[in-house]
Amino acid sequence: MLSGYSLSVLFIKQETLHTVPVFMSVLSPQPLHLFQTTTSSLPNFPFPSQPQTFPSSLSSRHAFSHSPQLHLHFRPSATVSSTVTPENQSPETPVRMVAVVGHEAVSPLKSQPWEQVMLHTAKRLKWVDEGYELLVFTDECIQSDGQRAMKLQEELLKADILVIVAVTNKESTKWININGKDIENVICFDSSPELKNKLGGYDVPTQVRGSIFGKVLGNSQFDKTKESYEVVQTVSEAWNRHNSDDIRFCLLLLINAYIRPVPVLKNLRAKGFSTLNCMLGNCGRQVLNCLLDPNCRKALQCLNKCSPVDQVCNYRCIASYESAYLEAFSLCVLQKNNCLELEAEIPDKPYVPPMVTFREQDLTFELSEDLFVGWLGRFEWSWRVVAGQNPAYDQFPCQYQLFYRGKAKGSFWYEPVFQVKTFEGQLVWRRRKYRVKRGKIPGTFYFSVLDNGVVSNEFWTIVDVANDLSWGLFHYHGAARAAGQSYTGAVLVSPDGTFPNAREMTNVVAALERCGIKEWELFTVDNCSCIDAPLGIPEGSSLHTVIQIEDPN
Repeated sequence: MLSGYSLSVLFIKQETLHTVPVFMSVLSPQPLHLFQTTTSSLPNFPFPSQPQTFPSSLSSRHAFSHSPQLHLHFRPSATVSSTVTPENQSPETPVRMVAVVGHEAVSPLKSQPWEQVMLHTAKRLKWVDEGYELLVFTDECIQSDGQRAMKLQEELLKADILVIVAVTNKESTKWININGKDIENVICFDSSPELKNKLGGYDVPTQVRGSIFGKVLGNSQFDKTKESYEVVQTVSEAWNRHNSDDIRFCLLLLINAYIRPVPVLKNLRAKGFSTLNCMLGNCGRQVLNCLLDPNCRKALQCLNKCSPVDQVCNYRCIASYESAYLEAFSLCVLQKNNCLELEAEIPDKPYVPPMVTFREQDLTFELSEDLFVGWLGRFEWSWRVVAGQNPAYDQFPCQYQLFYRGKAKGSFWYEPVFQVKTFEGQLVWRRRKYRVKRGKIPGTFYFSVLDNGVVSNEFWTIVDVANDLSWGLFHYHGAARAAGQSYTGAVLVSPDGTFPNAREMTNVVAALERCGIKEWELFTVDNCSCIDAPLGIPEGSSLHTVIQIEDPN
Protein backbone atom coordinates (compact mmCIF):
# COMPACT_ATOMS: atom_id res chain seq x y z
CA MET A 1 0.00 0.00 0.00
CA LEU A 2 1.17 3.45 -0.35
CA SER A 3 2.09 5.02 2.90
CA GLY A 4 3.21 8.56 3.45
CA TYR A 5 5.13 10.17 6.25
CA SER A 6 6.44 13.57 7.20
CA LEU A 7 9.82 14.77 8.23
CA SER A 8 11.52 18.05 8.96
CA VAL A 9 15.03 18.19 7.63
CA LEU A 10 18.01 20.47 7.78
CA PHE A 11 18.85 21.77 4.34
CA ILE A 12 22.22 23.43 3.76
CA LYS A 13 21.99 26.31 1.33
CA GLN A 14 24.59 28.99 0.70
CA GLU A 15 26.47 27.89 3.83
CA THR A 16 23.43 28.68 5.96
CA LEU A 17 21.48 26.12 7.99
CA HIS A 18 17.83 26.23 7.02
CA THR A 19 15.03 24.17 8.50
CA VAL A 20 13.00 22.89 5.62
CA PRO A 21 9.66 21.12 5.65
CA VAL A 22 9.82 17.89 3.76
CA PHE A 23 7.31 15.16 3.14
CA MET A 24 8.71 11.70 2.73
CA SER A 25 6.41 9.10 1.27
CA VAL A 26 6.84 5.39 1.29
CA LEU A 27 4.84 5.17 -1.85
CA SER A 28 1.70 6.44 -0.38
CA PRO A 29 -1.67 7.17 -1.48
CA GLN A 30 -2.24 9.46 1.22
CA PRO A 31 0.83 11.65 2.18
CA LEU A 32 1.24 13.82 5.24
CA HIS A 33 3.42 16.81 5.86
CA LEU A 34 5.09 18.37 8.82
CA PHE A 35 5.98 22.00 8.29
CA GLN A 36 5.09 21.85 4.59
CA THR A 37 5.87 25.09 2.81
CA THR A 38 3.86 26.27 -0.16
CA THR A 39 6.51 28.04 -2.18
CA SER A 40 8.85 26.56 -4.72
CA SER A 41 11.91 27.99 -2.99
CA LEU A 42 13.49 26.70 0.19
CA PRO A 43 12.95 29.47 2.74
CA ASN A 44 14.29 29.89 6.24
CA PHE A 45 11.44 28.46 8.28
CA PRO A 46 12.08 27.89 12.00
CA PHE A 47 10.41 25.26 14.09
CA PRO A 48 7.30 26.57 15.88
CA SER A 49 7.62 27.22 19.58
CA GLN A 50 4.39 25.32 20.28
CA PRO A 51 3.39 21.90 18.94
CA GLN A 52 1.05 21.90 15.97
CA THR A 53 -1.41 19.20 15.09
CA PHE A 54 -1.55 17.76 11.62
CA PRO A 55 -4.01 15.21 10.34
CA SER A 56 -2.96 11.67 9.55
CA SER A 57 -4.10 9.59 6.65
CA LEU A 58 -7.05 7.34 7.12
CA SER A 59 -6.66 5.23 4.12
CA SER A 60 -3.83 5.01 1.88
CA ARG A 61 -2.13 2.60 -0.30
CA HIS A 62 1.15 1.02 0.02
CA ALA A 63 3.41 1.16 -2.79
CA PHE A 64 2.06 -1.94 -3.90
CA SER A 65 -0.07 -3.73 -1.67
CA HIS A 66 -2.94 -1.47 -1.54
CA SER A 67 -4.73 0.94 0.55
CA PRO A 68 -6.61 4.25 0.01
CA GLN A 69 -7.21 6.99 2.40
CA LEU A 70 -6.38 10.34 2.04
CA HIS A 71 -3.60 12.55 3.26
CA LEU A 72 -3.86 16.13 4.08
CA HIS A 73 -1.15 18.62 4.89
CA PHE A 74 -1.21 21.94 6.66
CA ARG A 75 0.51 25.17 5.82
CA PRO A 76 3.05 26.19 8.44
CA SER A 77 0.81 28.72 10.15
CA ALA A 78 -2.25 26.51 10.49
CA THR A 79 -2.76 25.31 14.04
CA VAL A 80 -5.85 23.18 14.06
CA SER A 81 -7.44 21.58 17.10
CA SER A 82 -6.02 24.12 19.51
CA THR A 83 -9.62 24.95 20.43
CA VAL A 84 -10.43 21.32 21.13
CA THR A 85 -9.67 19.54 24.37
CA PRO A 86 -11.12 16.35 25.82
CA GLU A 87 -13.01 18.52 28.31
CA ASN A 88 -14.94 20.26 25.52
CA GLN A 89 -16.88 17.13 24.72
CA SER A 90 -16.85 13.63 26.12
CA PRO A 91 -15.70 10.88 23.73
CA GLU A 92 -19.00 9.13 24.49
CA THR A 93 -21.05 12.10 23.31
CA PRO A 94 -22.21 11.61 19.69
CA VAL A 95 -20.97 14.09 17.12
CA ARG A 96 -24.05 15.24 15.22
CA MET A 97 -23.60 16.37 11.62
CA VAL A 98 -26.23 17.33 9.09
CA ALA A 99 -25.60 17.48 5.33
CA VAL A 100 -27.96 19.39 3.04
CA VAL A 101 -27.36 18.68 -0.65
CA GLY A 102 -28.94 20.13 -3.76
CA HIS A 103 -31.86 18.09 -5.08
CA GLU A 104 -30.65 15.87 -7.94
CA ALA A 105 -27.23 17.58 -7.80
CA VAL A 106 -24.57 15.48 -9.53
CA SER A 107 -21.11 14.97 -8.05
CA PRO A 108 -17.79 14.71 -9.96
CA LEU A 109 -17.43 11.15 -8.65
CA LYS A 110 -18.45 9.38 -11.86
CA SER A 111 -21.62 11.53 -11.94
CA GLN A 112 -23.07 9.96 -8.82
CA PRO A 113 -25.80 12.04 -7.09
CA TRP A 114 -24.37 14.00 -4.18
CA GLU A 115 -27.09 12.53 -1.98
CA GLN A 116 -25.72 9.01 -2.55
CA VAL A 117 -22.13 10.14 -2.05
CA MET A 118 -22.93 11.71 1.30
CA LEU A 119 -25.05 8.76 2.44
CA HIS A 120 -22.07 6.51 1.72
CA THR A 121 -19.81 8.92 3.60
CA ALA A 122 -22.10 8.58 6.62
CA LYS A 123 -21.45 4.81 6.63
CA ARG A 124 -17.71 5.24 6.23
CA LEU A 125 -17.59 7.64 9.19
CA LYS A 126 -18.92 4.84 11.38
CA TRP A 127 -15.78 2.83 10.59
CA VAL A 128 -13.80 5.51 12.39
CA ASP A 129 -16.17 6.06 15.32
CA GLU A 130 -19.69 4.75 15.91
CA GLY A 131 -20.44 8.09 17.59
CA TYR A 132 -20.08 10.08 14.36
CA GLU A 133 -23.59 10.68 13.06
CA LEU A 134 -24.20 12.22 9.65
CA LEU A 135 -27.81 12.75 8.52
CA VAL A 136 -28.34 13.60 4.85
CA PHE A 137 -31.19 15.71 3.45
CA THR A 138 -31.82 17.18 0.01
CA ASP A 139 -33.11 20.73 -0.29
CA GLU A 140 -36.24 19.33 -1.96
CA CYS A 141 -37.64 18.84 1.54
CA ILE A 142 -37.18 22.57 2.19
CA GLN A 143 -39.12 23.48 -0.92
CA SER A 144 -41.91 21.01 -0.15
CA ASP A 145 -42.27 22.42 3.39
CA GLY A 146 -43.61 19.13 4.77
CA GLN A 147 -42.69 16.70 7.55
CA ARG A 148 -39.24 16.22 6.07
CA ALA A 149 -38.56 19.95 6.40
CA MET A 150 -39.69 19.83 10.03
CA LYS A 151 -37.37 16.89 10.61
CA LEU A 152 -34.46 18.84 9.10
CA GLN A 153 -35.31 21.86 11.21
CA GLU A 154 -35.35 19.65 14.31
CA GLU A 155 -31.96 18.10 13.48
CA LEU A 156 -30.36 21.48 12.83
CA LEU A 157 -31.16 22.48 16.41
CA LYS A 158 -28.94 19.62 17.62
CA ALA A 159 -26.23 19.77 14.94
CA ASP A 160 -22.56 20.33 15.77
CA ILE A 161 -21.65 20.74 12.10
CA LEU A 162 -23.74 21.67 9.06
CA VAL A 163 -22.35 20.63 5.67
CA ILE A 164 -23.92 22.28 2.62
CA VAL A 165 -23.25 20.72 -0.79
CA ALA A 166 -24.36 22.01 -4.19
CA VAL A 167 -27.26 24.09 -2.86
CA THR A 168 -28.04 26.97 -5.22
CA ASN A 169 -31.82 27.37 -4.97
CA LYS A 170 -32.69 30.84 -3.60
CA GLU A 171 -35.52 29.60 -1.42
CA SER A 172 -33.34 26.88 0.04
CA THR A 173 -30.50 29.31 0.64
CA LYS A 174 -32.75 31.70 2.53
CA TRP A 175 -34.26 28.89 4.62
CA ILE A 176 -30.82 27.50 5.56
CA ASN A 177 -29.51 30.93 6.56
CA ILE A 178 -32.50 31.42 8.86
CA ASN A 179 -32.64 27.96 10.40
CA GLY A 180 -28.90 27.38 10.58
CA LYS A 181 -27.89 30.70 12.09
CA ASP A 182 -27.24 29.24 15.55
CA ILE A 183 -25.01 26.39 14.36
CA GLU A 184 -21.40 27.13 15.30
CA ASN A 185 -19.79 25.20 12.44
CA VAL A 186 -21.02 25.53 8.86
CA ILE A 187 -19.00 24.53 5.79
CA CYS A 188 -20.19 25.07 2.20
CA PHE A 189 -19.13 23.39 -1.04
CA ASP A 190 -20.19 24.31 -4.58
CA SER A 191 -23.13 26.29 -3.25
CA SER A 192 -24.69 29.75 -3.45
CA PRO A 193 -22.37 32.61 -2.40
CA GLU A 194 -25.14 33.69 -0.04
CA LEU A 195 -24.24 30.69 2.12
CA LYS A 196 -21.24 31.48 4.31
CA ASN A 197 -18.67 29.36 6.13
CA LYS A 198 -18.64 29.62 9.91
CA LEU A 199 -16.27 27.75 12.23
CA GLY A 200 -15.98 27.89 15.99
CA GLY A 201 -18.85 30.38 16.06
CA TYR A 202 -17.05 32.91 13.82
CA ASP A 203 -17.76 33.78 10.21
CA VAL A 204 -14.82 32.83 7.99
CA PRO A 205 -13.74 35.61 5.59
CA THR A 206 -12.72 34.80 2.03
CA GLN A 207 -9.32 36.36 2.76
CA VAL A 208 -7.34 37.33 5.85
CA ARG A 209 -4.92 40.21 5.40
CA GLY A 210 -2.63 42.28 7.56
CA SER A 211 -2.54 43.18 11.22
CA ILE A 212 -5.33 45.76 10.88
CA PHE A 213 -7.82 42.93 11.30
CA GLY A 214 -6.22 42.15 14.63
CA LYS A 215 -6.74 45.74 15.76
CA VAL A 216 -10.37 45.78 14.64
CA LEU A 217 -11.34 42.31 15.85
CA GLY A 218 -8.96 41.98 18.76
CA ASN A 219 -5.97 39.66 18.67
CA SER A 220 -7.81 36.65 20.14
CA GLN A 221 -10.67 36.79 17.66
CA PHE A 222 -8.29 37.55 14.80
CA ASP A 223 -6.21 34.48 15.63
CA LYS A 224 -9.32 32.31 15.63
CA THR A 225 -10.54 33.85 12.36
CA LYS A 226 -7.18 33.31 10.71
CA GLU A 227 -7.04 29.74 11.97
CA SER A 228 -10.55 29.03 10.67
CA TYR A 229 -9.70 30.56 7.30
CA GLU A 230 -6.73 28.23 6.97
CA VAL A 231 -8.86 25.24 7.98
CA VAL A 232 -11.36 26.14 5.25
CA GLN A 233 -8.54 26.42 2.71
CA THR A 234 -7.16 23.03 3.70
CA VAL A 235 -10.58 21.38 3.65
CA SER A 236 -11.42 22.94 0.27
CA GLU A 237 -8.21 21.64 -1.30
CA ALA A 238 -8.97 18.14 -0.07
CA TRP A 239 -12.61 18.32 -1.18
CA ASN A 240 -11.59 19.36 -4.68
CA ARG A 241 -9.64 16.15 -5.11
CA HIS A 242 -13.05 14.54 -5.61
CA ASN A 243 -12.71 11.14 -3.98
CA SER A 244 -14.52 9.45 -1.11
CA ASP A 245 -11.46 9.30 1.15
CA ASP A 246 -10.91 13.04 1.01
CA ILE A 247 -14.60 13.80 1.56
CA ARG A 248 -14.59 11.75 4.76
CA PHE A 249 -11.28 13.27 5.77
CA CYS A 250 -12.72 16.80 5.46
CA LEU A 251 -15.42 15.97 8.01
CA LEU A 252 -12.97 14.28 10.37
CA LEU A 253 -10.73 17.31 10.18
CA LEU A 254 -13.60 19.60 11.20
CA ILE A 255 -14.54 17.29 14.07
CA ASN A 256 -10.92 17.22 15.23
CA ALA A 257 -10.58 21.00 15.03
CA TYR A 258 -13.87 22.17 16.53
CA ILE A 259 -15.72 19.34 18.30
CA ARG A 260 -13.38 16.82 19.91
CA PRO A 261 -10.05 15.11 19.15
CA VAL A 262 -10.22 12.39 16.53
CA PRO A 263 -7.90 9.57 17.68
CA VAL A 264 -6.83 8.56 14.17
CA LEU A 265 -5.63 12.12 13.58
CA LYS A 266 -3.56 12.38 16.73
CA ASN A 267 -0.26 11.10 15.36
CA LEU A 268 1.33 13.92 13.44
CA ARG A 269 2.37 16.49 15.98
CA ALA A 270 5.55 18.43 15.42
CA LYS A 271 7.97 17.74 18.25
CA GLY A 272 10.05 20.86 17.67
CA PHE A 273 13.64 20.49 18.76
CA SER A 274 13.11 16.96 20.06
CA THR A 275 12.59 15.85 16.46
CA LEU A 276 15.59 17.84 15.31
CA ASN A 277 17.79 16.50 18.10
CA CYS A 278 16.74 12.93 17.34
CA MET A 279 17.58 13.35 13.66
CA LEU A 280 20.95 14.97 14.18
CA GLY A 281 21.91 12.81 17.14
CA ASN A 282 21.06 9.49 15.48
CA CYS A 283 20.99 10.11 11.75
CA GLY A 284 23.37 12.97 11.00
CA ARG A 285 25.32 10.96 8.43
CA GLN A 286 22.18 9.81 6.61
CA VAL A 287 20.78 13.35 6.51
CA LEU A 288 24.02 14.74 5.14
CA ASN A 289 24.40 11.95 2.57
CA CYS A 290 20.88 12.59 1.31
CA LEU A 291 21.47 16.31 0.93
CA LEU A 292 24.76 15.72 -0.92
CA ASP A 293 23.26 13.16 -3.30
CA PRO A 294 21.68 14.81 -6.40
CA ASN A 295 18.74 12.40 -6.61
CA CYS A 296 17.95 12.45 -2.91
CA ARG A 297 18.23 16.22 -2.81
CA LYS A 298 15.94 16.49 -5.86
CA ALA A 299 13.39 14.34 -4.05
CA LEU A 300 13.35 16.75 -1.09
CA GLN A 301 13.15 19.80 -3.33
CA CYS A 302 10.43 18.17 -5.40
CA LEU A 303 8.36 17.35 -2.31
CA ASN A 304 8.76 20.91 -1.10
CA LYS A 305 7.12 22.19 -4.29
CA CYS A 306 4.07 19.91 -4.11
CA SER A 307 0.76 21.18 -2.86
CA PRO A 308 0.28 19.89 0.68
CA VAL A 309 -2.79 17.91 -0.37
CA ASP A 310 -1.53 16.65 -3.71
CA GLN A 311 -0.85 12.99 -3.04
CA VAL A 312 -0.05 12.22 -6.66
CA CYS A 313 2.61 14.93 -6.77
CA ASN A 314 4.20 13.70 -3.54
CA TYR A 315 4.28 10.09 -4.63
CA ARG A 316 5.69 10.98 -8.05
CA CYS A 317 8.52 12.83 -6.31
CA ILE A 318 9.50 9.69 -4.41
CA ALA A 319 9.06 7.40 -7.41
CA SER A 320 10.92 9.79 -9.72
CA TYR A 321 13.98 10.18 -7.50
CA GLU A 322 14.30 6.90 -5.62
CA SER A 323 17.80 6.24 -4.30
CA ALA A 324 19.67 4.25 -1.69
CA TYR A 325 20.39 7.51 0.16
CA LEU A 326 16.70 8.37 0.35
CA GLU A 327 15.92 4.92 1.73
CA ALA A 328 18.73 5.12 4.29
CA PHE A 329 17.53 8.56 5.34
CA SER A 330 13.95 7.45 6.05
CA LEU A 331 15.04 4.09 7.50
CA CYS A 332 17.13 5.86 10.14
CA VAL A 333 14.88 8.81 10.93
CA LEU A 334 11.54 7.03 10.90
CA GLN A 335 11.86 3.28 11.15
CA LYS A 336 14.86 2.80 13.45
CA ASN A 337 14.64 5.88 15.66
CA ASN A 338 11.01 7.00 15.26
CA CYS A 339 12.06 10.63 15.53
CA LEU A 340 8.46 11.74 14.99
CA GLU A 341 7.23 9.42 17.79
CA LEU A 342 4.39 8.04 15.69
CA GLU A 343 2.19 4.97 16.11
CA ALA A 344 -0.45 3.31 13.94
CA GLU A 345 -2.45 0.11 14.07
CA ILE A 346 -4.02 -1.94 11.30
CA PRO A 347 -7.74 -0.98 11.14
CA ASP A 348 -10.30 -3.63 12.03
CA LYS A 349 -13.19 -1.98 10.18
CA PRO A 350 -14.86 -2.69 7.93
CA TYR A 351 -14.82 -6.42 8.52
CA VAL A 352 -14.57 -8.17 5.14
CA PRO A 353 -15.28 -11.93 5.03
CA PRO A 354 -13.15 -14.06 2.70
CA MET A 355 -14.71 -16.29 0.07
CA VAL A 356 -15.41 -19.79 1.43
CA THR A 357 -15.58 -21.98 -1.67
CA PHE A 358 -14.00 -22.06 -5.13
CA ARG A 359 -15.34 -24.33 -7.86
CA GLU A 360 -17.51 -26.02 -5.23
CA GLN A 361 -14.48 -26.86 -3.09
CA ASP A 362 -13.98 -25.54 0.45
CA LEU A 363 -11.28 -22.89 0.44
CA THR A 364 -7.97 -24.04 1.92
CA PHE A 365 -4.72 -22.14 2.37
CA GLU A 366 -3.15 -24.05 -0.52
CA LEU A 367 -6.09 -23.17 -2.75
CA SER A 368 -6.02 -19.56 -1.54
CA GLU A 369 -2.36 -19.23 -2.48
CA ASP A 370 -3.09 -20.75 -5.88
CA LEU A 371 -5.73 -18.06 -6.45
CA PHE A 372 -3.12 -15.40 -5.69
CA VAL A 373 -0.65 -17.08 -8.07
CA GLY A 374 -3.40 -16.81 -10.66
CA TRP A 375 -2.23 -16.76 -14.27
CA LEU A 376 1.49 -16.92 -13.57
CA GLY A 377 2.89 -19.78 -15.61
CA ARG A 378 0.38 -19.28 -18.40
CA PHE A 379 1.43 -15.63 -18.54
CA GLU A 380 4.45 -13.81 -17.09
CA TRP A 381 2.26 -12.35 -14.34
CA SER A 382 -0.32 -13.53 -11.83
CA TRP A 383 -2.78 -10.71 -12.35
CA ARG A 384 -3.01 -7.22 -13.80
CA VAL A 385 -4.75 -4.51 -11.81
CA VAL A 386 -7.90 -3.19 -13.47
CA ALA A 387 -8.91 -0.63 -10.86
CA GLY A 388 -8.40 0.25 -7.21
CA GLN A 389 -9.71 2.59 -4.57
CA ASN A 390 -6.61 4.68 -3.94
CA PRO A 391 -6.51 8.03 -5.76
CA ALA A 392 -2.74 8.46 -5.53
CA TYR A 393 -1.54 5.02 -6.47
CA ASP A 394 -4.16 3.87 -8.94
CA GLN A 395 -3.48 6.68 -11.36
CA PHE A 396 -0.15 5.01 -12.17
CA PRO A 397 -0.24 2.86 -15.31
CA CYS A 398 0.62 -0.77 -16.02
CA GLN A 399 0.33 -2.52 -12.67
CA TYR A 400 1.33 -6.20 -12.60
CA GLN A 401 1.07 -8.58 -9.66
CA LEU A 402 3.47 -11.49 -9.19
CA PHE A 403 2.62 -14.09 -6.51
CA TYR A 404 4.79 -17.20 -6.10
CA ARG A 405 6.02 -19.81 -3.65
CA GLY A 406 9.63 -19.38 -2.58
CA LYS A 407 12.39 -21.98 -2.39
CA ALA A 408 12.16 -22.16 1.41
CA LYS A 409 9.42 -24.45 2.71
CA GLY A 410 6.19 -22.57 3.39
CA SER A 411 7.47 -19.25 1.99
CA PHE A 412 5.23 -17.13 -0.21
CA TRP A 413 5.99 -13.80 -1.90
CA TYR A 414 4.23 -10.92 -3.64
CA GLU A 415 6.01 -8.56 -6.04
CA PRO A 416 4.09 -5.69 -7.63
CA VAL A 417 5.52 -4.09 -10.77
CA PHE A 418 4.25 -0.73 -11.98
CA GLN A 419 5.09 2.25 -14.13
CA VAL A 420 5.66 5.86 -13.08
CA LYS A 421 5.91 8.97 -15.22
CA THR A 422 8.68 11.11 -13.73
CA PHE A 423 8.71 14.88 -13.62
CA GLU A 424 11.24 14.79 -16.45
CA GLY A 425 8.58 13.06 -18.57
CA GLN A 426 10.21 9.62 -18.56
CA LEU A 427 8.31 6.39 -17.97
CA VAL A 428 10.18 4.23 -15.44
CA TRP A 429 9.37 0.85 -13.92
CA ARG A 430 9.28 0.25 -10.16
CA ARG A 431 9.10 -3.03 -8.25
CA ARG A 432 8.57 -3.99 -4.59
CA LYS A 433 8.76 -7.27 -2.64
CA TYR A 434 6.37 -8.40 0.13
CA ARG A 435 6.68 -11.36 2.45
CA VAL A 436 3.33 -13.16 2.77
CA LYS A 437 2.21 -15.26 5.77
CA ARG A 438 -1.04 -17.17 6.22
CA GLY A 439 -3.77 -15.69 8.39
CA LYS A 440 -6.00 -17.50 10.86
CA ILE A 441 -8.52 -18.73 8.27
CA PRO A 442 -8.12 -19.63 4.57
CA GLY A 443 -8.41 -16.62 2.29
CA THR A 444 -6.67 -14.27 4.74
CA PHE A 445 -2.98 -13.33 4.76
CA TYR A 446 -0.46 -11.01 6.42
CA PHE A 447 1.82 -8.98 4.13
CA SER A 448 4.94 -7.06 5.15
CA VAL A 449 7.41 -4.94 3.19
CA LEU A 450 10.33 -2.56 3.79
CA ASP A 451 9.46 0.18 1.33
CA ASN A 452 11.73 3.19 0.94
CA GLY A 453 12.98 2.67 4.48
CA VAL A 454 9.63 2.19 6.24
CA VAL A 455 8.00 -1.12 7.21
CA SER A 456 4.35 -1.60 6.32
CA ASN A 457 2.22 -4.45 7.63
CA GLU A 458 -1.03 -5.39 5.96
CA PHE A 459 -3.92 -7.82 6.29
CA TRP A 460 -5.28 -9.10 2.97
CA THR A 461 -8.52 -10.90 2.21
CA ILE A 462 -9.45 -12.78 -0.96
CA VAL A 463 -13.01 -11.49 -1.31
CA ASP A 464 -13.95 -13.32 -4.49
CA VAL A 465 -12.42 -14.90 -7.60
CA ALA A 466 -14.39 -16.02 -10.65
CA ASN A 467 -14.39 -19.78 -11.31
CA ASP A 468 -12.69 -19.17 -14.66
CA LEU A 469 -10.23 -16.71 -13.08
CA SER A 470 -11.55 -13.94 -15.33
CA TRP A 471 -11.40 -11.54 -12.36
CA GLY A 472 -10.60 -11.34 -8.66
CA LEU A 473 -11.13 -8.87 -5.84
CA PHE A 474 -8.56 -8.51 -3.03
CA HIS A 475 -9.19 -6.33 0.03
CA TYR A 476 -6.57 -5.02 2.44
CA HIS A 477 -6.12 -3.21 5.75
CA GLY A 478 -2.68 -1.86 6.55
CA ALA A 479 -0.50 0.34 8.71
CA ALA A 480 2.96 1.86 8.60
CA ARG A 481 3.71 2.33 12.29
CA ALA A 482 6.76 4.56 11.85
CA ALA A 483 4.75 6.72 9.46
CA GLY A 484 1.79 6.99 11.84
CA GLN A 485 -0.53 5.83 9.08
CA SER A 486 -3.30 3.31 8.69
CA TYR A 487 -5.30 2.62 5.57
CA THR A 488 -7.74 0.30 3.83
CA GLY A 489 -8.74 -0.45 0.25
CA ALA A 490 -9.21 -3.05 -2.48
CA VAL A 491 -8.01 -3.93 -5.98
CA LEU A 492 -9.94 -5.46 -8.85
CA VAL A 493 -7.72 -7.71 -11.00
CA SER A 494 -8.04 -9.67 -14.25
CA PRO A 495 -5.66 -11.62 -16.52
CA ASP A 496 -5.35 -8.81 -19.09
CA GLY A 497 -6.13 -5.66 -17.07
CA THR A 498 -9.56 -5.10 -18.61
CA PHE A 499 -12.91 -4.96 -16.81
CA PRO A 500 -14.99 -8.14 -16.65
CA ASN A 501 -17.99 -8.40 -18.96
CA ALA A 502 -21.37 -6.98 -17.99
CA ARG A 503 -22.65 -10.29 -16.59
CA GLU A 504 -19.60 -10.72 -14.34
CA MET A 505 -19.68 -7.07 -13.26
CA THR A 506 -22.85 -7.87 -11.34
CA ASN A 507 -20.78 -10.26 -9.21
CA VAL A 508 -17.97 -7.71 -8.93
CA VAL A 509 -20.36 -5.06 -7.60
CA ALA A 510 -21.71 -7.56 -5.05
CA ALA A 511 -18.16 -8.35 -3.93
CA LEU A 512 -17.37 -4.64 -3.61
CA GLU A 513 -20.46 -4.20 -1.44
CA ARG A 514 -19.09 -6.81 0.96
CA CYS A 515 -16.06 -4.52 1.32
CA GLY A 516 -18.20 -1.43 1.89
CA ILE A 517 -17.00 -0.03 -1.45
CA LYS A 518 -19.09 1.47 -4.24
CA GLU A 519 -18.15 0.90 -7.86
CA TRP A 520 -17.91 4.66 -8.40
CA GLU A 521 -15.09 4.84 -5.83
CA LEU A 522 -12.72 2.88 -8.06
CA PHE A 523 -9.92 4.50 -10.07
CA THR A 524 -9.22 2.80 -13.40
CA VAL A 525 -5.61 1.86 -14.16
CA ASP A 526 -4.20 2.78 -17.59
CA ASN A 527 -3.00 -0.51 -19.11
CA CYS A 528 -2.56 0.69 -22.69
CA SER A 529 1.20 1.01 -23.21
CA CYS A 530 3.00 -1.49 -21.02
CA ILE A 531 6.22 -2.35 -22.84
CA ASP A 532 9.23 -4.17 -21.38
CA ALA A 533 7.90 -4.61 -17.86
CA PRO A 534 10.62 -6.06 -15.56
CA LEU A 535 8.76 -9.27 -14.78
CA GLY A 536 10.12 -12.70 -13.91
CA ILE A 537 10.46 -14.50 -10.58
CA PRO A 538 13.49 -15.96 -8.75
CA GLU A 539 14.90 -19.24 -10.01
CA GLY A 540 13.67 -22.19 -7.98
CA SER A 541 10.29 -20.64 -7.19
CA SER A 542 7.14 -22.75 -7.60
CA LEU A 543 3.57 -21.93 -8.60
CA HIS A 544 0.28 -23.84 -8.26
CA THR A 545 -0.23 -26.94 -6.12
CA VAL A 546 -4.00 -27.52 -6.35
CA ILE A 547 -5.65 -25.89 -9.35
CA GLN A 548 -4.85 -26.14 -13.04
CA ILE A 549 -4.76 -22.97 -15.14
CA GLU A 550 -6.55 -23.38 -18.45
CA ASP A 551 -5.88 -21.49 -21.65
CA PRO A 552 -7.81 -18.17 -21.35
CA ASN A 553 -9.05 -18.61 -24.91
